[in-house]
Amino acid sequence: METLIVLFGVFTATLLIIWLTTKRLELSFAGRVAMALMLIFTAIGHFTFTKGMAMMISFLPWANAIVITTGIIELIAAIGLLLPKTKILTGKLLILFFILLLPANIFAARHNINLQAADYTGKGLSYLWLRIPMQLLFIAWVYFSAIRNQSKIKIVNQENAHHLY
Repeated sequence: METLIVLFGVFTATLLIIWLTTKRLELSFAGRVAMALMLIFTAIGHFTFTKGMAMMISFLPWANAIVITTGIIELIAAIGLLLPKTKILTGKLLILFFILLLPANIFAARHNINLQAADYTGKGLSYLWLRIPMQLLFIAWVYFSAIRNQSKIKIVNQENAHHLY
């Protein structure tokens, strides 16, 4: 749930700052900034809750190394989303990354893994009712903010006329 707060909070704040300074709604850019900060937030979790996250992929060899590596990947992806030359490739790779994460979330739910406590007191399968839609939201978010060409809304005069370009 914290990831959604970061994502929507940063998106709203970025839109507001851009609007107040330029009178434009830069939806794609705000979306990429929000996703980048959310990725930094989740990457911190990889380094803070390594043991619990490793439990989520305990069916794989070198689980701790994978958790640390995926945290680093999230940090690199955060940067890649913000660079105009790499945003599309980063977006495509992030969508693949989010798809690849889903089995770990299903495994964690099936085994009641609490990643923060690194024990088996997690929410169980009911967690998937939130996690799967969140994963789909992240995929759509990246697609619309980094891959698909977005129109910008710009106020062109004082009468608040809007033109899409």
